[in-house]
Amino acid sequence: MPTPPKTIEDLMARCNAIAGLTLGQLASSLEQAVPKNLLKDKGWVGQLIEHALGATGGSQAVVDFADLGIELKTLPINQQGKPLESTYVCVAPLTGVTGLEWQNSWVCEKLRHILWLPVLAERQIPLAERVIGNAFLWQPNSAQQQALQQDWEELMELISLGGIADIRGATGKYLQLRPKAANSKALTDAIGSQGQPIRTLPRGFYLKTNFTAAILQQQFSLSVE
Repeated sequence: MPTPPKTIEDLMARCNAIAGLTLGQLASSLEQAVPKNLLKDKGWVGQLIEHALGATGGSQAVVDFADLGIELKTLPINQQGKPLESTYVCVAPLTGVTGLEWQNSWVCEKLRHILWLPVLAERQIPLAERVIGNAFLWQPNSAQQQALQQDWEELMELISLGGIADIRGATGKYLQLRPKAANSKALTDAIGSQGQPIRTLPRGFYLKTNFTAAILQQQFSLSVE
């Protein structure tokens, strides 16, 4: 297991070293097997990159590179550089949310400083042949921060008022709330429409593709269709 990077320069040097490799080449260098597909190993790509770069966060309640205050997000893209799916941020709290503020939220912490690592991952490309792109660091500007905060506050208000069943994927401009569970039996506590305790699927915060597409466009000066 590579040691955690001590500096941002060290981290970016590691990113540059794996840019252009296929996932199969990287896995081979780390003596890891490549799964047939991601149906049962959805987090495999992220875990492989974390391992290669020396991330230590894992599933703990800290960002991936805790000493540097940086979160890692792999981003599957197509040949045109467009994101193929929304980006998972973190689990959403469904109880005890009264008084919780954006600045102190886990979402805000996770989005404070991100290392984006695009991966060319169109579905017809076999998993082992998917290519690692050029990583870059990103921090939300004031307009992005404000928009994310507005989405978060709207979603958290619905949760606190028992409106979780009314939240759809379209709710929120850039940040959405979606079920996040291994199966339909993995239920958690939440607040019902009458303020009563209920059981429901866990939810996660995700960045919509329109948000990550804008980040990529800004970073790589991609043409907008």
